[in-house]
Amino acid sequence: MIIGVDVGTSVTKASLLNRDGTALVTHSMRSTLNRLPGGRVEQDLDEVISSVIRVVREVAAVAESTGEPVEALAITGQGDGLWLRDHQGQQVGPAISWLDARAAGILDGWGESGVQREVFGLTGSGMFPGSAGPLLAHLAEHSPERLERAAVAGYCVDAIVQRFTGEITVDASDASLPFLDVTTRSYSQEALEACGISEHRRLLAEPAPPNKLFALDGKAARELGLPAGLPVSAGPFDLPACAFGSGVTNVGDGSLVIGTTLGCQVLRDEFAVDPQGEVAGMWLATPLPERYLRVMPAMVGTANLDWVLSMVGAGVDQLETLLNSSKPGAGGASALSFLSTSGERAPFVAPHARGQFTGLSLDTSQADLVRAMCEAVAYAARHNLESAGLTGEVSACGGGARSAAWSQIFADVLGRPLHVPYEEGVGARGAAMTAWDSLGEPVDRELWAAARRTVQPHPNAVEFYERGYREYLVSIDRARPHWGASS
Repeated sequence: MIIGVDVGTSVTKASLLNRDGTALVTHSMRSTLNRLPGGRVEQDLDEVISSVIRVVREVAAVAESTGEPVEALAITGQGDGLWLRDHQGQQVGPAISWLDARAAGILDGWGESGVQREVFGLTGSGMFPGSAGPLLAHLAEHSPERLERAAVAGYCVDAIVQRFTGEITVDASDASLPFLDVTTRSYSQEALEACGISEHRRLLAEPAPPNKLFALDGKAARELGLPAGLPVSAGPFDLPACAFGSGVTNVGDGSLVIGTTLGCQVLRDEFAVDPQGEVAGMWLATPLPERYLRVMPAMVGTANLDWVLSMVGAGVDQLETLLNSSKPGAGGASALSFLSTSGERAPFVAPHARGQFTGLSLDTSQADLVRAMCEAVAYAARHNLESAGLTGEVSACGGGARSAAWSQIFADVLGRPLHVPYEEGVGARGAAMTAWDSLGEPVDRELWAAARRTVQPHPNAVEFYERGYREYLVSIDRARPHWGASS
């Protein structure tokens, strides 16, 4: 058995996983997301570490009662942002979330000066305000003392690994955006220089080689209730972990993570950048040799649902009834789903993008508003998956995939069957899969992929949504000039 941990933006989960991908037990704990003036969004590393200790300790106690040994601790979690630490793994100021918007002005300037496009041409990364490039540049300008005190500028997963093992490292998936050449797994000096932060290269840990395992130190072992020296697997971060955990196996297959973000990604066997294309998305190195993920991580997913439900005074428990009370097309109402204060980052970068409703009338119902927003998110998923090069099957996971009615909308808009794993905690499953590979005991991927339900698209709805999707693309083209600087 392996204990898989997924440290999300707002919830930390730990699962005791069997080799068939089933979870014997799962424990979770909420984390605090601090939203502050100026678009700042931060987390406290000590609180995050405490949440991991608590849920892992609870799961480890169950593992001990079974009499079966725990083979490894597999960690995944949120990516991007900036988690500055010293040599002992203590935070140097609060961790900056990927949701943070403080660097939006820097990104605007880089869009105008051509820096964004230059970096995109070098690494295939379309930067957004909450990514490491603009955040490092912002700190270099406004808080240089933090960078001087820091030993490493990393991410959530490697911050936890440093505390538990003493190792300063980073998974290649986390390091991919925006400075990594994913084909060589080495940093691009040209990209660093373009962003004006080459002097801070010392803060970037070298990516760990594939299948690298670390060892749990004595202090962490006592806190977690696990044996010292237990192998620790560090990544990939949550988006690629969800892709592999949900059953992506073949080149061209896509994964849709309907969570806080709308993570859209496609497995590719080549790295290719169109220098004239949209400066958006990212290319991620994966644990698989010569396999990359082309990722389009839209900024807002289930947060859109939470917002529209709150606007109509409904709860998540009413979602199925509301969606089934409104027909495709939402009674003429339509929406754009760009509600994040940081704008949008895929399949285009627009820091000032904003959402909208159109086609409203006195006949528009609460159910129509909810359905219009859910359809808009589904249109965004198709836009992103097509931009990422989708040619194969699509798997879906995350909170939004638990809704039968919303899953049906996604399948109808995509015009493809949608595979949804029966097991939750897909990110932890993907991390555990990687850990077993690293132990030299790979799992049966076909068996894991078979444990899912399939939502078939309805032919009439597919035809209707094909027209709706074309109208959605036109609406974006009309709106973008009104959002100000975009890329």
